[in-house]
Amino acid sequence: MKKTLVAIFTIAILVGAHTAAHAQTTKPLRWGADLDGGVPYVLKDPDDPEKVIGVEWDLAKALEKQLGRPIEFVQYQFDALLPGVERGDLDIAMNGLEITPENLKKAAFTKPYYLYQLQLVTKAGEDRFQSIEEARDKGLHIGTLGGTAADRLLDKLGIPKEVYDEQDGPYIDLLKNDRVQGVLLDLPVVQYYASPDPHLKHSRCKKPGGFQFAGPPFAEGYYGIAVNKNNLSLVADLNVAIDRLRETGELKNIFSKWELWNTDQYRLYTSTPNIEETHEGIAFSRYFPLLIDGAQVTVFITIASMLLAVVLGLPLALMRLYGPAPLRFLSWLYVEFFRGIPVLLLLYFLYYGLAAIAPALTLGPLQAAILGFGMNYAAYEAEIYRAGISSIPLGQWEAAASLGMPKSLTFRRIILPQAIRVILPPMTNDLVALFKDTSVVAIIAVVELSKQYQILTKSGGGYVGVGLTTAALYLIMSVPLGYLSRYLEQRWGTNG
Repeated sequence: MKKTLVAIFTIAILVGAHTAAHAQTTKPLRWGADLDGGVPYVLKDPDDPEKVIGVEWDLAKALEKQLGRPIEFVQYQFDALLPGVERGDLDIAMNGLEITPENLKKAAFTKPYYLYQLQLVTKAGEDRFQSIEEARDKGLHIGTLGGTAADRLLDKLGIPKEVYDEQDGPYIDLLKNDRVQGVLLDLPVVQYYASPDPHLKHSRCKKPGGFQFAGPPFAEGYYGIAVNKNNLSLVADLNVAIDRLRETGELKNIFSKWELWNTDQYRLYTSTPNIEETHEGIAFSRYFPLLIDGAQVTVFITIASMLLAVVLGLPLALMRLYGPAPLRFLSWLYVEFFRGIPVLLLLYFLYYGLAAIAPALTLGPLQAAILGFGMNYAAYEAEIYRAGISSIPLGQWEAAASLGMPKSLTFRRIILPQAIRVILPPMTNDLVALFKDTSVVAIIAVVELSKQYQILTKSGGGYVGVGLTTAALYLIMSVPLGYLSRYLEQRWGTNG
């Protein structure tokens, strides 16, 4: 009887282990990629926005068959792909990810599935330079994506650059806004934007004859699939699948479909490049000055935007309180409109949209940032001022009138000084909020403190060291605002 029970127990354990192993191998792999600016890797189908297409979408489907395991697409912000793999939110990340020493610190990578090169492009007819070295010698600005091989190369060569979060930005600025004189990105991206094929054309910034290549491609690199360092068995399985796709010719067919195949790819059939992880981080003495530069930009945008908000907010409040009906309506409309739209959308319009509608009104990145935040926060300031002024008892107006004081003098000498005591705390809170909100200006190529943090961490800086320094700078700049507010409240409350 005992032997029978032991046998049954053993069989149950084996069956359970087999079932668990089968469930693990058939569980969908969570694949992270970013549809925002992910061309030609992954993007929405222009003919059917419900569908996802792209060269890596096709590659994922081919890998799915080879692995015998479903691959589930997860929309994930590009900057967070490798941290997502590190945390275990994603099983794999594949989005034109470069196999570099910096990226190897954060994740394991499969063998390369594509060999890319960098390509410099200019506007058609540009004759001032035909190479990246000539652009450097002439002091011209080049646009690129932050944290990429192209970004690091521009830094290494000392070339003035504009850094963007997504792929459209540098091309729009090159073709329509003349804010950069060239764009340096991976050749697959460049080929997609420059392709005459309507299925590969990107309508937001494409126009016939708009681009020209400046010199041949250069600076080779490799794309790979990122996997958590604790899951090397998955790396091995993916490597086998990639080899099979090469042997069957399916890998070539996928890249040929997207006009990305070239003879350089055959080199990956016979050899695998050895890219070793480096443990050398960015020294504090190197990244601290860059963070200080970013902090100065943050402070400048905050102060300038708040001044604009104050200048706009007070007239809006007075129009709402004392103006005739048309002015009251316009003030209400302004406040509701700018409180109702995201500041991110406003920045996009001021930087990209305004230049497209009226080229004469083209704004620089800092100008667009200050105007956008100033207009947005003016709506909130107007409501704060309106509430503060309305809180002063009507008897104050009547007493001043009985003494023969005109309304304008009454407002300046009696009403406004008292209202400021009410206005000051929420106004200070808005200033602190604005100070932190400036982090979104990175979308229009402004390198402020938080953007500098992102760039440094992508370029090999440690998340902890750079992150703690960035947080310390934010605290050093924001905490004194609270003390200043309390000081002014006490001073004006006592002596007012």
